[in-house]
Amino acid sequence: MEFGLVGLGRMGGNMARRLARQGIRIAMTNRSHAVTEAIAAETGHQACVSLVDLVDALAAPRIVWLMLPAGEATEAALSTLQPLLSPGDLVVDGANAYYKDDLRRADMLAARKIEFADAGVSGGVWGLENGYCIMFGGSEAAAARLRPYMEALAPTPTTGWLHTGPVGSGHFVKMIHNGIEYGMMQAFAEGFALMKHKPDFDLDLGAIAELWRHGSVVRSWLLDLAADFLAQDQELGGIQPYVADSGEGRWTALESVEQGVPTPVMTLALMMRFATQGRNDYAAKILAKMRQGFGGHAIKEG
Repeated sequence: MEFGLVGLGRMGGNMARRLARQGIRIAMTNRSHAVTEAIAAETGHQACVSLVDLVDALAAPRIVWLMLPAGEATEAALSTLQPLLSPGDLVVDGANAYYKDDLRRADMLAARKIEFADAGVSGGVWGLENGYCIMFGGSEAAAARLRPYMEALAPTPTTGWLHTGPVGSGHFVKMIHNGIEYGMMQAFAEGFALMKHKPDFDLDLGAIAELWRHGSVVRSWLLDLAADFLAQDQELGGIQPYVADSGEGRWTALESVEQGVPTPVMTLALMMRFATQGRNDYAAKILAKMRQGFGGHAIKEG
């Protein structure tokens, strides 16, 4: 056994399950050992209580795949792993990390003759059944070692995974992927909102979403998801109008500025997410007061 998985959240846990279904046995660990034990009982994988335990359970040269939140959690795990690993081992960051961090981490591990690869993983909670789309960067040697695991995690052995190039390229491609996702989601949201606010036609949004799934140029998995929940509830009365943003959208916007390449759709989609988080509230109050000041327009109190 050479493969260890660190982090068994929604993505990591289901990746462990998918590997088990493909007949691949791994070692794994998680911040909550109860979660590790539960998944081990389900899959037959080896449960490890710590990173030390995980490294000891693996035969060298090892592959240690991290599925941890970007930032402090990943940095802490890498700091702990460095002295535990041996030359020739391979560390894979499979979470949504910033590609510039990959370059720094690769250099840091290279000093100890430890390889590094970065993997952008898409598929969400559906990856267990449908397989994951994986875009990963690293050396050709690292790609060869990872191939059996990519083939097992992807929808099929020949589709849904790609060695995109050198270290950093996997997370860079995933960053752009998520920026596109922001724009697509925003376009669907705006379109359905326009139809919802046209009472003259009494439109059935669930039926329209289902219609568009068949033969339309806008058919997509995102539309499939929208058709499903709109068929159940078009009012969405119990949902707060708050949309979180993850790092990839921000990183994509920053990249567009650095390159001087215009990305208005993706960037404005990110801005709209900020607006839902209350970050537009004060600006809206200023606008209301200015309208009152120059035109005597009424403002809403409260």
